[in-house]
Amino acid sequence: MNAVYGVVLSVGLVGLIVWVVTVALHESGVIEFDPDGRFGAGGRAIVGGSVGFGMAGLSASYGGWPAALAAVGALAGAAAAAVWAARMGREAAS
Repeated sequence: MNAVYGVVLSVGLVGLIVWVVTVALHESGVIEFDPDGRFGAGGRAIVGGSVGFGMAGLSASYGGWPAALAAVGALAGAAAAAVWAARMGREAAS
């Protein structure tokens, strides 16, 4: 399962970096594409949930939790990160 957690975390981190850079470029007027406008809270929830799943799963797994409990922890981390990411964003900042 560590490989699954690692791959999901890697994909989530790449998505997060791309999201932040794209928003910064959009806000500077360099590009027209706006990920917050296009994907909104749902897109933020997917990216945040991916990062949360990978981080929680790896933490629980390397912390010595049994595999089934680590999977539950990973799902709980994904849910918490997805809710947090969906509620944060341009709407919350203004």
